[in-house]
Amino acid sequence: MTTGQQGTGSPGSGAAGTAPPESGLPGTGRPDVLVTRLDPDMPLPAYARYGDAGADLTAAQDVDLAPGERAVVRTGIAVALPAGYAGFVHPRSGLAAKHGITLVNAPGTIDSGYRGEIKVILLNTDPHRVVSLRRGDRIAQLIVQRVENATFREVTALPDSARGDNGFGSTGGHAAGIPPLAPTIG
Repeated sequence: MTTGQQGTGSPGSGAAGTAPPESGLPGTGRPDVLVTRLDPDMPLPAYARYGDAGADLTAAQDVDLAPGERAVVRTGIAVALPAGYAGFVHPRSGLAAKHGITLVNAPGTIDSGYRGEIKVILLNTDPHRVVSLRRGDRIAQLIVQRVENATFREVTALPDSARGDNGFGSTGGHAAGIPPLAPTIG
């Protein structure tokens, strides 16, 4: 089995650091996220460095991902986010760059009312190598953000804008002037 890993650690391994001492204390302006360990040996989400946006999530199980294979991987934790916040599960850039591991539904959304185990849908995009992740490996990042609930109001016509209904590369860049790969349906 090939993982492309260097040294003795597996692709997602590494020690997580801690946030500054004031984080999580009342009056700091930071949301208080309650965490339950469904697996008592799994660590709480942790920031690797002060100022990081994403807190590391770790695998609660071993998984071997063949090329093109996806798996739903348990983290062994559940959270209660405050009302007005959501959690967004993002891929780890090192796993993506070094091993082709990404998330199928990036970012995965954790609503404030969800109380089940956080699970991460990993995908091996490497066309040739199996990637092995082990229990305790860092597999994703959890970003907690304030969110707004919108009011959806039906109208007969939308107001005009400079962009209009132009999408998919309409503002230029690499795809400008290239015809679509498939016809638009609908």
